[in-house]
This record gives sequence, structure tokens and C-alpha cells, in this order.
Amino acid sequence: MGQQTSNEASVIGHQFVAPYPIDIIVESNSKGKFVVTDIENKLMLKVKPCDSTFHHQRQLLSADDKPILMLRDKILSSHTRWNAFWGKSTSNSNLAFSTKTPSIIQFRKSLHVFLANKTSSKGVCDFKIKGSWSKKNCTIYMGDSSTIIAQMHKMQKSKKVKSAKGKFMVTISKNADYAFVIALIAIVHAMKSTEDEYAEQIIASVGQVIVATV
Repeated sequence: MGQQTSNEASVIGHQFVAPYPIDIIVESNSKGKFVVTDIENKLMLKVKPCDSTFHHQRQLLSADDKPILMLRDKILSSHTRWNAFWGKSTSNSNLAFSTKTPSIIQFRKSLHVFLANKTSSKGVCDFKIKGSWSKKNCTIYMGDSSTIIAQMHKMQKSKKVKSAKGKFMVTISKNADYAFVIALIAIVHAMKSTEDEYAEQIIASVGQVIVATV
């Protein structure tokens, strides 16, 4: 178990930071739509898919549908890069942060996060994500340390949660930015969805070749 963060890790805004740990519930579907609530079922955030012709995209929204971030993949990138822009922008001048896989071939799932206004050494990530989306056990760390800012968990039924289908829980450490955490999780989900799409296309193509040669 890593250490919990004590210093404030605000990336998107102080309004998304609590001075104590909080649990939030994320309801997701295969298309990338998220509905984020607290354990009392109060709406906190939303994520909506908004793919363009050439890009996979996700829009992070406030509870009242105000745009917070535009999440967009970077095409022709060997390290599976995603960029996060303020509001609805896709301009590099409005870049908030970027993510990339640390290596082209990965045997253990990992994603590095770099802030646009980073103050750390060049090449050193500001945050790191490790774990498996399919197993709902992703953990987000501060930089290259063991300090945890958030952890995903499988959803369990309770008196307040009647159905766990399509839902998972995220524990946010105190002083951590939960909107930033949701943005990172949305990127991980989009990356997994894209991988699944490519796998299906390859299987379909191989099937067509086999049929054509029979």
C-alpha cells in the first residue's frame, strides 16, 4: 500500500479538492460515457464521447454541463499519447496536460502524465497510472513515487447502491483533484476501447482473408 498524499494535488481547480478522502461512484458504458456521483448519489461530473473524423475524444463536463476539459488522442504516435485541453479547445496553447505510455510494448500496464506547466525535470512524469482497466484496479501515483492520489475499486452492492452493473468506485486521497482523476480514468477507458476496436478489426480482416482463400 502506497502513502496517501498530504500536499494538495490540484491540477484542474481547487473546487475539486477536498481536505479529506472521498469515495465517488462512476457509472460507465462501452461508448465512453461516464456519470460521476458521490455515495449519496449527488451528481458531480460527466464524461461524454465526442469522436471526430480523425480523433477519439472525450469531453469532461461539470454537473451542469459546463465544459472543463477536452480529451483527445494524438494520431500517428508510437507511445499512445492523449492530450487534455481546457474547455472545448484543441489548441496547443490551451494544453492542460498530456499522457503517454512509457514504452511502445508494455507487459505491465502503465501510463505517464505530464503537466503543461510542469516544473519537474524534463522527461520525469508528474503523475503515473498503474493497473488494469478490465480488473478495475488502477492506481494513480504522484510522480514516480509511492504516494497515491486515487485508487479504483470494483463496485459492491450496498443499501445505497442497489445495482453494481456498469459501476466502479474511486477512492480519492485527501487534497487530490477528483476532476483530474476522472479525466485520467476516462483516458484509460478510451485507450482500452480503442484497443478493443482495433482487435475486432484485425479479427474481421483475418476472417475475410480466410473466407476468400477457401
